[in-house]
Amino acid sequence: MRFMMLYKPGVESDTPPTPEHMAEMGSYIQKMAQRGVLLATDGLQSSKTGARVQIKKGGKFTVTDGPFTEAKELVAGFAIVQVATKDEAIELAKEFLTLVGQGESEIRQMHDAPALA
Repeated sequence: MRFMMLYKPGVESDTPPTPEHMAEMGSYIQKMAQRGVLLATDGLQSSKTGARVQIKKGGKFTVTDGPFTEAKELVAGFAIVQVATKDEAIELAKEFLTLVGQGESEIRQMHDAPALA
């Protein structure tokens, strides 16, 4: 089973991680890759570099440039993992959150067949 894991830190910051934290994160990512569960991962820049695009009734679009005010909903990074059960994905999320120390991880099962296979 493939799961998309979204990281929502609850706060937004332009402060880059410390070299020590980057090393810890790199080690964790390497361990996940060695275990064969990590398919893809990356962090995202702050919302001030982004935009939200919505479609309204009648097909009209609204584009809102960042930054966005509701920090608890902001996604700061993602991972796509392949594990046997949702419980395994939950354990990976707990490991990650222990490493970063705050926020939440939303776990969503992906469809069995990739859209662009």
